[in-house]
Amino acid sequence: MRALRFVILTATAALTTPAMGHVVHRPVHHASASDGIVVPMDEARVVTFQKPVSTVFIGNPSIADATIIDSRHAYVLGKTFGATNLIGLDADHQTVVNSQITVANRTVGSVTLNRGAETYNYSCTRAHCETGPRPGDPNAYVINTEGAATTHEDAATKAAAVTVGSNQ
Repeated sequence: MRALRFVILTATAALTTPAMGHVVHRPVHHASASDGIVVPMDEARVVTFQKPVSTVFIGNPSIADATIIDSRHAYVLGKTFGATNLIGLDADHQTVVNSQITVANRTVGSVTLNRGAETYNYSCTRAHCETGPRPGDPNAYVINTEGAATTHEDAATKAAAVTVGSNQ
């Protein structure tokens, strides 16, 4: 019975998990005043402008960020849930585009564990899952996850500083 359960789970995982070499092609988004840009949290999208822009502003940079690639393209990064706007100006400081940006939850590669009224979110790959707290998760879970990440980052920064200092 146990072996049968293992075979069924393995077959289900093999049939529902995409191949390692599988690449998802996302369409390039064309920015205009009449539509919005939807970006999943922690992902980037290429935005194409109808006319050349020289400056790009994001209304709330804690929600999204933009980096100009060239005069007709920019990357928009979704940082956290919410809505803001992107304004693109031409060389004469005239508005070329003013689009709403909506940063939404990622649905691919995430698992939500419900334990009673509490939820715990994880970001998963084919190999394993890691904690990935989101708004609404228990405060202790968020603090523990952020604390572990900060400790790890601090240790790496200190190690890099020692390495750089010893090479001088």
